[in-house]
Amino acid sequence: MIRTLLAEDMNLVRGALVALLAYEQDIEVVAEVERGDRILSAASACHPDVAVIDIALPGKDGLTAAGELHDEMPGCGVLILTGVGTPGLLKRALDAHVRGFMAKDSPPGRLADAIRRVAEGERVIDSELAIAAMRPAEAPLTPRELDVIGAAADGASIGEIAASLYLAEGTVRNYLSKTTAKLGARSRIDAIRIARESGWI
Repeated sequence: MIRTLLAEDMNLVRGALVALLAYEQDIEVVAEVERGDRILSAASACHPDVAVIDIALPGKDGLTAAGELHDEMPGCGVLILTGVGTPGLLKRALDAHVRGFMAKDSPPGRLADAIRRVAEGERVIDSELAIAAMRPAEAPLTPRELDVIGAAADGASIGEIAASLYLAEGTVRNYLSKTTAKLGARSRIDAIRIARESGWI
């Protein structure tokens, strides 16, 4: 039996994945968590063979949690679920010793197969994600939005960004808000992470 930990913050998606895996004779979900900062403690309590982790989790992102899990429990294989493939994300996944990198919209049958392969020590990288990662994605941001998010990434405050770019502070806040929305990010910090990993800043 392949003992599996599942980390996914959306309750409906997590429930659907648990139900899907319940049909597999050789896979048992032994723990479910909704936050990245709960993965390590849950894994320590249940000793999974494979951890299936969403890349975007509150508390701690999936790749950071995956790296920590590898350091503490190297025998547990990690399969990352992601909606996007970028060179930065794929490199981070490999650096975190992730064994699987799979698109969230893959056919359901592929998940169980990927879990089995990861449990056997194989590396499973979704071919479409790998191809997407080789193509630099076009930034959906305007040059001004890139200037603002780049300055924020360097640690500049709203006031400092406004002064350096000759903008009103309210305008800077609007740019940061629009950037976060355009990137589908959870927060300004998440938007900075996405922009960096995509090679835009």
